Amino acid sequence: MKVQDIMTKEVEVVHPDDSVQEAARRMRVREVGFLPVCEDDRLVGVLTDRDIVLRSTAEGTHPNQSIGRDLMTAPIIYCFDDQDVQEAAKLMEEHQIRRVAVLSRHDKRLAGVVSLGDIATKAPEKTSAEVLQSVSEPTE
Repeated sequence: MKVQDIMTKEVEVVHPDDSVQEAARRMRVREVGFLPVCEDDRLVGVLTDRDIVLRSTAEGTHPNQSIGRDLMTAPIIYCFDDQDVQEAAKLMEEHQIRRVAVLSRHDKRLAGVVSLGDIATKAPEKTSAEVLQSVSEPTE
């Protein structure tokens, strides 16, 4: 099974110039905790609800301040849309993350996002159980 078969294709994105507050609003409306950050049609990072809390709020960043490059997570962990789901699952396990940006192989532009939830509901049962266990293990 390929990543493109299970990924979410309609993904909300933000720009580095967007405010932290705007990003949080988009997360709330879409009920997501992960937004790819794109600039000039290229993926430059990702912003998570955790980034907002631990980087922005903890540092006292004003909500109207732009996301910029310091708030987002980079480098980006990504896979390609034509890769096997097992490869995306392995990335999640290795990096203990719940979501991976998906790029199209032919132009390396954002094609979607694959989440632990996508794997749990759409991939073979063995894959989802292994990934869930590895992602949930405490880091050292």
